[in-house]
Amino acid sequence: EYDTETSSLHIPYRRKKHEGNMTQRLLLLSNSTNHGAKYLQHVLPILPEFFGRSVSAVTFVPYALKDWDNYTRVVREALNQLGISVQGVHEGNPQENIKQAQAIFIGGGNTFRLLNKLYEEKLVDEIGERVKAGVPYMGSSAGSNVATVAVNTSNDMPIVYPPTFNALGLVPFHVNPHYIDPSPGSQHMGETRQKRIEEFHEESPVPVLGIREGAFLRVEGGR
Repeated sequence: EYDTETSSLHIPYRRKKHEGNMTQRLLLLSNSTNHGAKYLQHVLPILPEFFGRSVSAVTFVPYALKDWDNYTRVVREALNQLGISVQGVHEGNPQENIKQAQAIFIGGGNTFRLLNKLYEEKLVDEIGERVKAGVPYMGSSAGSNVATVAVNTSNDMPIVYPPTFNALGLVPFHVNPHYIDPSPGSQHMGETRQKRIEEFHEESPVPVLGIREGAFLRVEGGR
């Protein structure tokens, strides 16, 4: 069900037993910046309600880009407008920062670099357990990719090779952020996103959700 008022997509699904309880809250963005807008501008109005009144600080994971400090600064400037403070997960002990997180935001960039670093820092299981315990999780682009069962349907180049493509598994399907619908009459001869997803389904039956620019997927418990 696509909500044209909020650019949100709601997909009910059955949670597997091992996926934890029904308290997890996810906000998976296709992109963090719309054309002509500032960073996170298109979702700032809904974030206070999504995070909830108990959240005054967000732990940000900047591993998808090279410059972690600058990336964290950009996120801090955006969320400070809402009175929310931001700590980079790399500022101190990453595992302890996740354990103490009121909310978690994983930003976009290169999905493979991000996932590789999450495994290096032993954060995959830690983040999963925190989210399943009810800590709000927001991801953008690569951060949305790693929230799913695996990163096979990322648009990114594998500039590093993580130990596995398996990711956080917070939802039982794949996503394809920045999804672009096929353009009738296009003279571009490369594969469309639709074609690439069809190729993926030649090898796997796991569903793939294409998320268009400006749209997001919100999960509340089991829906």
